[in-house]
Amino acid sequence: MVDEYDFWLLDLDGTLVDVEWGYTREVFDRVGRRLERSFTDREADILWNGLTGSRNAQLLAWGIDPDAFWEAFHAEEDPQRRAELTYLHEDAAFVADLETPVGLVTHCQQFLADPVLDHLNIRDWFDVTLCCTEQTGWKPDPEPVQSVMADLGVVGNGHHGVLAGDGANDVGAAWNAGLDAIHIERVGHDRRGQCVLGDYRVQSFDELF
Repeated sequence: MVDEYDFWLLDLDGTLVDVEWGYTREVFDRVGRRLERSFTDREADILWNGLTGSRNAQLLAWGIDPDAFWEAFHAEEDPQRRAELTYLHEDAAFVADLETPVGLVTHCQQFLADPVLDHLNIRDWFDVTLCCTEQTGWKPDPEPVQSVMADLGVVGNGHHGVLAGDGANDVGAAWNAGLDAIHIERVGHDRRGQCVLGDYRVQSFDELF
């Protein structure tokens, strides 16, 4: 099915790469000290992987101010250490061989994404890279996806594209932008607590070939 699309968009964290759990635990320990509120392993897992969809909605449900959380979270992230502890999923290697335009649309912030792309030597896999911000909009809104499509030159003219990601927000963004959606389930339905639908549902990109 890879050949049926004339452009590909992909998410980064949880889709192509993941970080060692020890780093995640360290960050949430430090954030917890800043906020004077500890995080369990389960809570850290939910927020890091976006298991319940909107992270801000989840924070509010726990009585945590999202702005205060993200300020603390980004202050406690260590870009270089994160990059060094980030690994590439073996099944993601197919992206390097795609002969169509390829874009990256990620919620990972620029100061964190850049070291990861350089450390793993995958920056040249992508013709366009967009790290979402308040200005670009956040998935599942279609705006960041449409922005990358415009930069790739694949808006209109009968182009048929797909977006692959590990979360419901990725699927929603794909459908809202008129694309097919591939949901790759890296964590398992039991751990996520729900099933995420998509045009394709896989546990490895190898299943697409």
